[in-house]
Order: sequence, then structure tokens, then C-alpha cells
Amino acid sequence: MIRSMTILSIEAISKQYGVRPLFSDVTFGMQPGERLGVIGVNGSGKSSLLRIVAGIEPPDRGRIVIANNVHVAYLPQDPFLPAGVTVLEAVFSGASPTVQLLRAYEQASAMLAAHPNDAQLLAELNTLTAQMDARNGWEAESAAQSILSELGLAEQMHINVDLLSGGQRKRVAMAQVLVDRPDLLILDEPTNHIDTATITWLETYLARTSCALLLVTHDRYFLDRLVTRMLELDGGRATTYEGNYTKFLERKAEQLERMTAAEESRQNLLRKELAWLRRGARARTTKQKAHVDRVHALMDQDPEPIQAELTIALQTGRRLGKQVIELKGVTKRFGERTVIDNLDLELRPNDRVGIIGPNGQGKSTLLNLLAERLEPDAGSLVRGTTVQLAYYDQQSSGLAESQRVIDYIREAAELVRGSDGALVAASQMLERFLFTGEQQWSLIGTLSGGERRRLYLLRQLIEAPNVLLLDEPTNDLDLQTLTILEDYLDDFNGVVVVVSHDRYFLDRVVQRTLAFEGDGNLTEYPGGYSSYAAHQAERLASRPAQAQTKAKLMPQPAQAAGSRRLSSKERRELTQLEQQINDLETRRDELGTALNSAGDDYACYTDLATQLQVIEVALEASFTRWAELAEIAEA
Repeated sequence: MIRSMTILSIEAISKQYGVRPLFSDVTFGMQPGERLGVIGVNGSGKSSLLRIVAGIEPPDRGRIVIANNVHVAYLPQDPFLPAGVTVLEAVFSGASPTVQLLRAYEQASAMLAAHPNDAQLLAELNTLTAQMDARNGWEAESAAQSILSELGLAEQMHINVDLLSGGQRKRVAMAQVLVDRPDLLILDEPTNHIDTATITWLETYLARTSCALLLVTHDRYFLDRLVTRMLELDGGRATTYEGNYTKFLERKAEQLERMTAAEESRQNLLRKELAWLRRGARARTTKQKAHVDRVHALMDQDPEPIQAELTIALQTGRRLGKQVIELKGVTKRFGERTVIDNLDLELRPNDRVGIIGPNGQGKSTLLNLLAERLEPDAGSLVRGTTVQLAYYDQQSSGLAESQRVIDYIREAAELVRGSDGALVAASQMLERFLFTGEQQWSLIGTLSGGERRRLYLLRQLIEAPNVLLLDEPTNDLDLQTLTILEDYLDDFNGVVVVVSHDRYFLDRVVQRTLAFEGDGNLTEYPGGYSSYAAHQAERLASRPAQAQTKAKLMPQPAQAAGSRRLSSKERRELTQLEQQINDLETRRDELGTALNSAGDDYACYTDLATQLQVIEVALEASFTRWAELAEIAEA
């Protein structure tokens, strides 16, 4: 790992697409181990900046200098995986010598497991094992196995990536960049399309790694806990701020206050100078000429531009009656799989409900049932007569790329009623949502992903709903839009049901949380995500340690290992796992003690509870792998 040099130097780079400038003269550098978070409104060029640094596309001007021997890995928002390859081939596709050796070793191990009596395969594996010994590859191999296990890929290594869902493909791409063990890791919205448990693990993993990070994310907990410096793209310019996201907000507020005060001072001085001149001095003295020059100088000054802010000042729908939506005994199946089983749920006026759970468990299915886009296979759904529902879905349904922005909004309403009851033209409302006059006449297909989602949000809100369903609203929306949306929801006179993996957003918005906990079962918890995580951690911490160990050491399903013996690598892994389990149990006990001593310090309690949850997940995975290897060793 590089330790005492600038590993990345960005020198006055500029970029624009067609006539649309993104940013100009962006300059910054990064040191080993530094964590830099990039923020800005949608369309400001965040993803473009990351692609330029990663070498995917060139800047229009300026240059990027990456120090010699610095290994860079890049995770885009929508990763590309070659067609026809297996998960194993995709994960170990990095170019570093260590990853190439790991790829060869894992492939040989898998082939030998399938053909345990093949002498040629055994000889090849022995050669690779010797190379692993010589290059100290076991540490990297152990880290890779841990990553694959935590991302839920350990049992899918020989599956063709073409058969995977979008969320699974994102996990494969994430595993690839993490296994590659780069000096500089570039991440573009890494938390999109993964569940909260995986996000918590990823946050903990990145906090412990020594590589430098350059990332774009809307996850404010991620930014607060990981980054050491913020870079804001605003109006085509880049400004850096020392510290995490909270420090950035503090410094940004101070900066805006100074800018406002400076402009007020300039205007006051200008008024005084103009008043003096208008008194009509009798002679053009030197003193009068100095006043005239000062007035001209003040008038020529351009005030510091202040970033335009999105405003959501829209009227909600008519008042809700006592009955909103009620589900009784609702069950939904897809084939043989039950995703929702015998669910009773009542939405009450002014409810704020969050829905969480692993990917593919049925969160979007539940929203589709509430929106009556799907019918239950059993049970009933009753909707109140006063319900006026808007559904912000993940697919942005009805958003046509060939349609003009202004026409898409006018299609819903030429005039929009604001929160004060006044009618506002569609073009004015678009301006409030940060769409310039030029953009309003552009095709939707020319907008960035985040701008499309912002436009889709406006379309849903101008329908004046009193029940609002939000499916992953934080995907592709910038932090400014999220903050304004949260403020809007504070005063929203209706029901909000939100599916989200964004822990901050859930903590900020919801009053109760429904968690998918397997086999189509949902459990309700009071409060937002932190309250749910604390409850889960407290439940785990309260289990007797012996009971946990006994449960985790129960005989596992028979492995497809036949009568083969452990390889030298697996024997080392078994020994390492025993020490790892001891260390994790020690850490779990320490966190349990600290949790019990946290008292009324809610922030401390929540942080400890999250750490404990991560330890429990790691311990579970370690026990499972230990049991697999121990069974082979005893065979």
C-alpha cells in the first residue's frame, strides 16, 4: 500500500456535453487512505467526474495524474458484467497478480471438488498452493471468502451472471472491486439497490480498509461515518471542505451566511454612495471623483452566486376519512414462493410507515398491492373512498424519453395549485424543481438519471395525493432534493408508506417500521431504522452465549465434498476461523457490556447496536464456514 505521497492529482479539468457545461477548472488531490465524498445536485457532473478519474472517459481540458503503482478500482452506478461468465469469473476478473492467482486457485479447487480423483487437477492445485504460500496469498484469499460470504455470493459462484437480478449483479460487481484490494477505490452510489444489512456491513468494511475512497452517495450516514473531506460541485465549480458531511453542512451554512452578509453590506454601501452623489456637490473635487469611482466599482462587483434551491410548495389532496387502506389476511405468491403470508395491516390517517428487508423479499410487491397494481391471492384489501393515491415507483412508470419535459408536466396539469392555494403555471413549478427554461423544452431522454427521477417526483406530487407510496425514493436523488422532500413530508397532510434502504431517510421520516423476516412474514417495530436495529441488537445480545454457540454448531446439511480431504489452504482457513470466532465472540461480549452501559445516550446506543449487529452477522458466517470445513475434516 502506498503511504507517503499524493496518489491522485486532478488539475483544472473541465467537461461539457454538447452545449451543456458540467464543470470547469476542477482541481484537487488525494493522499493514501483519504476518504473524499462528492456531492452536488443532479446533473452537476458527479458521475462524470468519477468516470474521468477512473479513466472511463477523458476530460475536455486539464489532466489527471495517478501515481506509479497505484491500483485503481471503479464501481459504477449500473455495473457492466460480461455476458456468459460465472460469478466466480466475474468476481476474480481483476488484473492484479494476486487476483489472477486467486482466480486460478479458486477454479482449480472447484474443479477438483467435482473430480476428486483427477491426478492432473491435484498436481495443478498443489502448484497453485505453493504459489499462494510464496506470495502470501492466503490473507487475500481469506478476505475474498469473507467478502463473498457477506455479500451472499458464496453459494452462487458457478451461476451464470446472466441469470442474476439487478441487485445480485450489483453485489457481484461490488465483490469484484473489493476483492481486487485497490489503493484507490472509486464508488458511484454503492448503496443503491442493496439492503440495509449489506449497507451496514459495507460501511464497516470500508471503515477498516486502508485504501483511499472517492465516492458519490446520497447515504448521509455513509458520508458521516466514512469520509474525511467533502467536494461539492455547484454551478460548474468545485469546492472542498474538510471533515465529514455534518462538518460540511456547518461550514456551508457559515459560508452562505458570510456571502449573504457581504452582499447586504455591498448593497448598503452602494445606497449610501449613491445618496451622496445625488446631493449634487458643487465642484468635481478629487474627493468626489473617488466617490464616483467607488460607486462604479461596487456596481461592477458580481455577488457570489448562491446555489438555487428546490422548493416543494404543492397542495396535497382532499382530507382523508377515517378509513384509508386495510389489508386482512393478505397472501401473495409467485409460483411456489410465498412472498407475503396472511398479512393484516391498517394504514391510519397521517401514518408514516417504513418497509425494510432483504432484496427480493417482497417490499415492492407490498406497495403494488397497496396501489392495487397487483391482486392478493388470498385475503382482502379495502380502500377508503377519500383516498387519492400517488405511487413513486422504481421504474418511473409512464416517463417517456421521447417526450419533452414541459409536455410531461402539462399532460397532468397546465396550472398547479401551490400550498398557499394559488395557481402556478407548469413552467414555474418546473423552475422551482430546478429545471431551467432550456431544459423544460428538452427531451426527457437528455436528462441525467437523477434529473429524471426529480421530474417523476414532481409529476406524482402535482396530482395532489393524500396517500403517497415511495419505492426507494433515495435512489438517484441528490442530497438537496432529499432534504427538501423530507421537509415536505413533515408537513404532508396524508399517509406516507416508504420502501427504502436509506437508514437516515427512514429515521427522519417514518414512525413505525415493517420488516420482512423471511417466509413472507412481516413484523412491526416502533420508530425508524435505528430503533429497529437497536431492537434487533438487544434481542441478539440477550441470548445466552451458550445457546447461540449450540445453535450455530448444529450439524449442517451435507456438503457435496464426497470423501475428499481438506486442502492445505482449507486447513489454514479452519485454524484461522477458530481464532476469528474467538475474537468475534470477545468483541460481541464487549459491545453487549457497552450497550447495557449506554444509558440515555441514544446516539451512542444506536452506534453500538449497529456494530453489534455487524458482529453477529460475521459470527454467523464464520460458524457456518467452520462447520462446513470441520465436517470434511472429520469425514
